[in-house]
Amino acid sequence: MTKEKFLQALDTRIILFDGAMGTEIQKLDPKSEDFPDGKDGFNDGLSFSKPEWIKEIHRSYLKAGSDCIETNTFGSNKIKLDEYGFGSQTVELNQKNAELARSVCDEFTDRQRFVVGSMGPTGYLPSSNDADLGQMPLSEIREAFELQAEGLIKGTADALLIETSQDILEVKLAVEASHVAMEKTGKKVTLISNVTLDQYGKMLLGTNVQSAYTTISDMGIDIFGLNCSTGPIEMEPSIQWLNDQKHKPLLIVPNAGMPENVGGQAVYKMTPEKMASTLNSFIEEYPQISIIGGCCGTNPEHIAQLRKTIDQQKKD
Repeated sequence: MTKEKFLQALDTRIILFDGAMGTEIQKLDPKSEDFPDGKDGFNDGLSFSKPEWIKEIHRSYLKAGSDCIETNTFGSNKIKLDEYGFGSQTVELNQKNAELARSVCDEFTDRQRFVVGSMGPTGYLPSSNDADLGQMPLSEIREAFELQAEGLIKGTADALLIETSQDILEVKLAVEASHVAMEKTGKKVTLISNVTLDQYGKMLLGTNVQSAYTTISDMGIDIFGLNCSTGPIEMEPSIQWLNDQKHKPLLIVPNAGMPENVGGQAVYKMTPEKMASTLNSFIEEYPQISIIGGCCGTNPEHIAQLRKTIDQQKKD
């Protein structure tokens, strides 16, 4: 099978991402002893203490029809890893996680499958004046992402995904760090930058989608996207504005509806059929959409329905 580049694939078809990792891990009901050094909640570390769990989640999405799987590295920037005592191993852990995802992709020979390096937020808000969340030095945030991106690239990720971003200044730092990591490794990979918006189209600190897009669209990113926080319906006004720019390919990765509080737990009730129907209408109406997938609450059944939707579409 001839290998194609990630961006080349966008020229010929709609690309399908996978679904949620965190909620699939929760279904396995991990105990403290399942995590490295008993660090309860260290989901990214399960790739090493319970690699077959993570491989099977990756595998389930690829079987459902995903073109891509995201690495289990959402919280693997150095700042987050420091919380679990693994910050000094940032490059190594990200590299091994990407290699694990690659090994599962290589099991599938029907068509090209891609590894996307997941880069979630640090947990700090550098734009904020908050005494705790706003005080992390910018240089440390940039380094945290640079080391993560370096590891993911060394692990043969096809793309870097800056996702679930809530502070536009942190997004800028992550984009800059990703470019530095590419220069350092001597390898150029696709760079995707997602922001997370509330139901009113704003990031956590009030930045609207127009400002967010204008700020980072010319920083050398290849794809701009929206993920998490809401279901697809609440994203539509922002998608419409982004589509009208006719500038960058768009990635749309909503939750399975708006989260509902059930017994103190966030529950996502949008069915696979409803989600697929909604995203199908988006693809038909907004031609800049090049990638779709699922975030919180989505599972292989959602991805299988999205696969059917894409297979019924013909990209212009």
